[in-house]
Amino acid sequence: MTAEVMASNDTTFDPALSKLITSLKDTESLSNDQEIDFLKALLESKELNALVNVHSKVAKVGRDDRLAPILSTSAMILYEVLEELSQRCHLSDECREAFHLLQKPHLQSLLYAHDCIAQKDFYPHLPELPIEMDEDEETIKIVQLVKSNEPLGATIKTDEETGKIIIARIMHGGAADRSGLIHVGDEVIEVNGINVEGKTPGDVLSILQNSEGTITFKLVPSDGKGAQRESKVRVRAHFNYNPEVDPYIPCKEAGLAFQRGDILHIVSQDDAYWWQARKESERTARAGLIPSRALQERRILHERTQRDVSDGESKKNDDFDREMIATYEEVAKLYPRPGIYRPVVLIGAPGVGRNELRRRLIARDPEKYRSPVPYTTRPMRTGEVAGREYIFVSREKMDADIEAGKFIEHGEYKGHLYGTSAESVKSIVNAGCVCLLSPHYQAIKALRTVQLKPFLIHIKPPEFDELKKTRTDSRAKSTFDESNARGFTDDEFNDMLKSAERIDFLYGHFFDDEILNADLVAAFEKLVNTVQRLENEPLWAPSSWVQ
Repeated sequence: MTAEVMASNDTTFDPALSKLITSLKDTESLSNDQEIDFLKALLESKELNALVNVHSKVAKVGRDDRLAPILSTSAMILYEVLEELSQRCHLSDECREAFHLLQKPHLQSLLYAHDCIAQKDFYPHLPELPIEMDEDEETIKIVQLVKSNEPLGATIKTDEETGKIIIARIMHGGAADRSGLIHVGDEVIEVNGINVEGKTPGDVLSILQNSEGTITFKLVPSDGKGAQRESKVRVRAHFNYNPEVDPYIPCKEAGLAFQRGDILHIVSQDDAYWWQARKESERTARAGLIPSRALQERRILHERTQRDVSDGESKKNDDFDREMIATYEEVAKLYPRPGIYRPVVLIGAPGVGRNELRRRLIARDPEKYRSPVPYTTRPMRTGEVAGREYIFVSREKMDADIEAGKFIEHGEYKGHLYGTSAESVKSIVNAGCVCLLSPHYQAIKALRTVQLKPFLIHIKPPEFDELKKTRTDSRAKSTFDESNARGFTDDEFNDMLKSAERIDFLYGHFFDDEILNADLVAAFEKLVNTVQRLENEPLWAPSSWVQ
């Protein structure tokens, strides 16, 4: 078999294999016919040629994986072709069609754009490192990043002992983190060829801000360059935070703003004062700096102390609960369980309408939504039925049951005790019903337990003018008048608004949702939707509630 014969076959053979087959002719006298035939069959097989072909292409990519344009003067060639065609258009219809096609502005613009891109080199070119280095010299690494609208995602500080500029932190998901080349503790020697010795972090930041295109760092690697491990902790924020007005944040551009109630993914708690986090709804975003729990608690305590001093107070201020400093609460997704519903607790200022919303929800489906009958020590009134409005007991009996822990919440109003027994709530839940509660707001902490796992909704009033108009139009009767014979007064409306503000200030961070009760129909519709979502969707709850 000769090379010429092989070239006439349909299969395209690799040149190296063709040479091997040709050389077999010279070795026929050195081996038997069976071995020669085996080698010929092997070298001529399509499978081997296909494997060699794939290997050659992979090897070529490995040597140079850069995509290079074939030419960068396509627009110039276009005009040369047009000139040539203009002299030949009389020869054929194909020439005339090509001539008109090449004059189209869209095609010419495309070729211009191609040439502009082809004439640029988008691959970063790092300066060559010196080949010979003294044994005593420190290892230097040069990192080049392309600057964009995205922040670098790293902060720097001055080392207190050496006075050198070092990388203080790497923001998870940022450009520096994605590069994998910059690590916490790396010493910064130069930025874009500018020596940073003796400069402050602010000076280095100015260099970075004034740089364009690419940023080149010359760094001394830190001793420990372990990859950052991303935490899985999620928290609900209990306060608002704006890094733009925080004078103590290391870098305002690296800060993460959030609102009370936002779910945050804490990706790093390595720093005692500044955590790295991203909003749970923005999972691919770069992490930002937020104050740690310890730092925020110190801030809140300082603010409270300053408020006490300015008010001239030395006693406990009733406007907040000093036992609870609201910062972050670790949360996890709590999945609904078939046939076992979380109690729904409606909290609101007296007269805001939470009891009316509860009654309407029960009336909508009395087999599904139920409320436990509360206990009280007050006397029965005319028209009341024992066991319907209240379960009436003696003061001694209720005091004993409270002492025994039989009530999940209780309180005193006008000299009489009121409360909800734990057994009554448990029986409703075990019956496969949704337990609805509308207690006084002071019962929140007693109700919010791992045993009950309640869903708390704050029923809020609208602004004064709208509050007065909606209640007057609906001829609502004052809940402050036991006979319900009159409407609300302006003072009662103001008391309702003040009470709502107090509830929000003291316990706003505990609420899972809130409903503005301006229009009763709209408020009830939102309540129905919220309860249905609770029954069908996994929702965030304290992590201790999730088994």
